[in-house]
Amino acid sequence: MWDFDMVDDDTPLADATSRRVDRRWIQLRTLVNMRWWGIFGQISILMLAYWFYAITNPIGPCLLAIGAGAASNLVASLFYPRSKLLSQREACWIMTFDTLQLGAVLWMLGGLNNPFAFLIIGPLVVAAPALSLRSMIYLGATTIAVTTFLYRSFTPLETTQGYQLDASPGLFFGIYAAIVIATVFLTVYSRWIATEMQVMSGALHATQIELARTQKLNQLSGVVAATAHELGTPLATISLASGELANELSDREDLRSEAVLIRGEAERCKNILRSMGSAGMDDSHTRSTLLPALIDEAAEPHLERGKAVHFYHVESEGGGRTPPTVSRRPEIIHGLRNLVQNAVDFAEENVWVESTWSDRTLSVRVMDDGRGFPKRVLRRIGLPFIGSIGRSAARPGYQGMGLGLFIAKTLLERSGAKVAFANGSDALSKYGEHDRRVGAVVEITWPRSAIEAGAPA
Repeated sequence: MWDFDMVDDDTPLADATSRRVDRRWIQLRTLVNMRWWGIFGQISILMLAYWFYAITNPIGPCLLAIGAGAASNLVASLFYPRSKLLSQREACWIMTFDTLQLGAVLWMLGGLNNPFAFLIIGPLVVAAPALSLRSMIYLGATTIAVTTFLYRSFTPLETTQGYQLDASPGLFFGIYAAIVIATVFLTVYSRWIATEMQVMSGALHATQIELARTQKLNQLSGVVAATAHELGTPLATISLASGELANELSDREDLRSEAVLIRGEAERCKNILRSMGSAGMDDSHTRSTLLPALIDEAAEPHLERGKAVHFYHVESEGGGRTPPTVSRRPEIIHGLRNLVQNAVDFAEENVWVESTWSDRTLSVRVMDDGRGFPKRVLRRIGLPFIGSIGRSAARPGYQGMGLGLFIAKTLLERSGAKVAFANGSDALSKYGEHDRRVGAVVEITWPRSAIEAGAPA
């Protein structure tokens, strides 16, 4: 069974994704601005009803209820800093107050007969991206309770001509049922969508952190090459000066030995920097390499971990016998490395890494002889935080959440690849020992034009 999360608890990546929803990120300024718009809308509708429709309901209590909302907004604006972040509880109480305040206005203006009665779910819509599921359930229950009260008790709308604006009993119940259903739907569906967006945002942020880390490591070869170049001249000067000094001190053996030591250490530094910088000076090597060499580099950290890793590099029709030269991009190396790590972690004894190439495509398959992906999450692999996948015999006490494979899949897809996950490699493998490759298989396929050296990144 494969691991779905390759993030240690003490890494910055773990810190970036340890909490799916930050419980204190709602800005008071944003909420206050939205409430001002709501209060302005209520006053506008009230004035329209009195001037255009000539209703006779008392306007004073309605303005008093709206004024209570305006007063709470003024208090929030004057006595709290604009940068204040609200907790879940504080935001929930504000939304509850808004629901009750709007319910009071509707109670004085016809209840559910009022054509603007659907605005009662407004605070719930505003709260969906911000509140937790528990807070959303509480707010939804409050909305249903207020709606039920308005269904049973309200002040009828009357005009100056003596008309009473009432809906038929069937339509009146239909309005009530529609608001209740909309409340339940928003509570569940809107919160679900908001959570998915937050999860994807956090996972993509984690992917950016991981890619930035890989790019920094990839840039070290250039730094080493520049260091070797810059230090070459002063080290040569030290070596030459110490040699001359040793010749001048031929009659002082104690001082001459010190000068010889300085010259020897300078030569040693030059040799070390030359060996470290030789690869970095070769620009073509750092930017491109043969496909088998790229795969070997990605798998190298996991070759001595107690599992046999077998490599197969075979051409397919029209691909040519010489392996293609591909771009040596950090996201490709890191994505392949994550997949090999997972295979080694959960293989019984063997891991197979196969590469094939044709005149149009390049493919890499990573397979193992372990228990494979859990069937219940196989179709969701590649999404972050897909839920606990159970304990593994290979890594007892560990439970993955899908973030590791999400990062690998995202990085590889950024390079133009298509990534497929399956169990049992008999249908995909072409090279020997088919009966042993019954664990997990990941197939990565690139258009040749997307990964070959010289292709745009």
